[in-house]
Amino acid sequence: MFKMRGVVPPMITPFDSRGEIDADSLARIVRYLSHQVQGLFVCGSYGSGPMMSVEERMKVAELTKKTAGDKVALVVHTGSTNTRDTVLLSRHAKQIGCAAVAAVGPYYFSHTEDDLLFFYSDIIECVGSDLPIYVYNNPRFQGYEISLSTMRKLKGIGVRGVKDATFNILTFASYMRELSGDSFDVVLGTEAMWLPARALGCEAFVPGIGNAFPELCVRMWKEGMNGDLEACRKTQFLINDIRSLMYLARSTQLAVYAMVGLRGIANALPRAPFVPATENEKKALCAGLKERGVI
Repeated sequence: MFKMRGVVPPMITPFDSRGEIDADSLARIVRYLSHQVQGLFVCGSYGSGPMMSVEERMKVAELTKKTAGDKVALVVHTGSTNTRDTVLLSRHAKQIGCAAVAAVGPYYFSHTEDDLLFFYSDIIECVGSDLPIYVYNNPRFQGYEISLSTMRKLKGIGVRGVKDATFNILTFASYMRELSGDSFDVVLGTEAMWLPARALGCEAFVPGIGNAFPELCVRMWKEGMNGDLEACRKTQFLINDIRSLMYLARSTQLAVYAMVGLRGIANALPRAPFVPATENEKKALCAGLKERGVI
């Protein structure tokens, strides 16, 4: 059974000044990351998936797959406000050879347990049980909690894993205790808690900061997997310190776009209405990163 393993950055989608997908910058980012990490999480929150049309999301998935080839496992976020679009995106991900898909709970409206069971069962029925379907559990963005009881039922209907973006180590521990096993994968949706998550048995995490500093994230992952707790703790503290700098650009997403540029990976702009980091914000970020010895 497929399971995510290693560092799987939620890859940003670069746009140009007109708000169109910047295919050249996207290819540069994919090439840069695919030689360093174990997987890519495409069109998620950092990837601006919900801000794009179905056709644009398909284009990003296709360009990523074409550029990365089989170097890394691609997991495509296909969640949307409705079942129809999610099914279309999930089928497309399967057709182009992606390893798995993940869908955030349908957002904007609040949904009941029955709604969620119908939503995910429809995806599985339409796509087929051979493509792993993950729940991307992000209460902040989907607008509601998914209870452990509901997650158990989702596992029972054939959902194959969860990307946990609750930022709650107790929730993650419950998932590991109650759900994790050969038929269900539990993945940490942030770099900020890798060390305690690894102690609970986690083997993969999805780090936003991995877009700009994949080497730090891979180092931390290896330290955790090798049981070198002292080294892993130091790297965890460094990464979390860098995360604290990211708010100099008003949000972690905007900071990642800026840091990708500061490192010379690609000139990446977010899509409006997000406002790119200002020159002063970039200077402050750059100074902070230099002070920490990472650029």
